Amino acid sequence: MPRIRRRAIALRRIAVAPERLGVAPHPVERRAEDPALEAALGGNGGAPFTAVVGMRHWQPRIAEGLASLAGDGIERVVGLVMAPHYSTLSIDLYFKQVEAVRGAVAVAPVREWHLLSGFIAALEERITDGLSLFPEARRASVPLLFTAHSLPQRILESHDPYPAQLAATVDAVLARLGERARDRVHRFAYQSAGRTPEPWLGPDAGEVVEELASRGHRTVLVVPIGFTCEHVEVLYDIDLELRRRAHGHGMQLERIAMVNDHPAMIDGLAGLVRRTAAEQEWL
Repeated sequence: MPRIRRRAIALRRIAVAPERLGVAPHPVERRAEDPALEAALGGNGGAPFTAVVGMRHWQPRIAEGLASLAGDGIERVVGLVMAPHYSTLSIDLYFKQVEAVRGAVAVAPVREWHLLSGFIAALEERITDGLSLFPEARRASVPLLFTAHSLPQRILESHDPYPAQLAATVDAVLARLGERARDRVHRFAYQSAGRTPEPWLGPDAGEVVEELASRGHRTVLVVPIGFTCEHVEVLYDIDLELRRRAHGHGMQLERIAMVNDHPAMIDGLAGLVRRTAAEQEWL
């Protein structure tokens, strides 16, 4: 097997990197996530990793990230998209673009991590912290509204795993919460559907908020399990639009802090990256 000068991994929209093995997240949060993941990957005498970013819809592009790696002599990359749930209309499109531009660089993809224990633990902690935003007397009865980005309904025709993986994440989080979730109302809804003529997956988060209000609930905590950091679907679609809709029904709507660089999730991702590299016999 040829000697590996460097190895690289990468995170979401965001897409590739590694010596060193590298990783990368959404540009807003990468200042926190990159160093945290690099440190976790290199801890305890492990192989050093480097983080780079490559995105489909913004700068730096996936092609730029791969070109920079190739220019540094990196031959092998672990690609990690910073979205936990697989779909042919989301994760698959990132790796198709990687494949189209990777050249001689070998890329080992991580396609899903929706049940990663560190991810579930991070969500549990964020929910616990989020409930503290409500008056103490109401915390035990605050409904949880889990959300993820909607996709066109046509994915159901091909038995796309996206909806089932989202449901599995919700179940895992509720199990982790244990007694704190036993009698608590919870719902799942899709958000941020595209404005196209074709139907998109539902129910819509706004409709679910209205349903909760009609049942007498005056509080709701939104848990965006389909996202790992703050960007437009979180900061605008939830924090502004969904909150405005809730306020119109006399409800207090709060959102959990995103998992971002939560230590449990970062450690879990580092382990996932190492396993992926080891399966390729790169470590």
